[in-house]
Amino acid sequence: MTFWHIFLAFFLPGILGYGGGPASIPLIENEVVDRYEWLSVNEFTEVLALGNALPGPIATKMAGYIGYQEGGWFGAFVGVFATVAPSLLLMVAFLGLVYKFKDSPRVKNMSTYVKPTIAVLLGIMAYQFFAESYISVGWMHTLFLTAASFLLMEKVKVSPVFVIIGSLGYGAVFLA
Repeated sequence: MTFWHIFLAFFLPGILGYGGGPASIPLIENEVVDRYEWLSVNEFTEVLALGNALPGPIATKMAGYIGYQEGGWFGAFVGVFATVAPSLLLMVAFLGLVYKFKDSPRVKNMSTYVKPTIAVLLGIMAYQFFAESYISVGWMHTLFLTAASFLLMEKVKVSPVFVIIGSLGYGAVFLA
């Protein structure tokens, strides 16, 4: 039953998460934190940060890690397969239809209607992360890490990988 739950926890966000990994992260969070309670919000945030620091698609890295945590190597395989399977199946099934109707106004408007939904889901997730951070480490650390991350990425143009590594180092030194 555990492997079936791992499969569902990553297959459903893969089906519903139109827009790739960032769009499916709130859906994965809902499954692994709220529904199955495998991770707390804080643990999920750490897994997300670790996944962002590594190259490749975020959803598959998270699925592999969480699947391994819950079901060993086979759980990791099931999680990664469940993450990739919806895209693979839907691409094969609908590629012909989309190509056939590529000039249709409905097909063009489809992505226009989905983008605001993804933005709202990401906004809700960011709010939850900030609220959890505020509660667990306090507003000074939260404000400092937020401001430093923004300045480094937007003004100095430092790669997000280095900002995440720096944030992990900050947390290890000041929040441990």
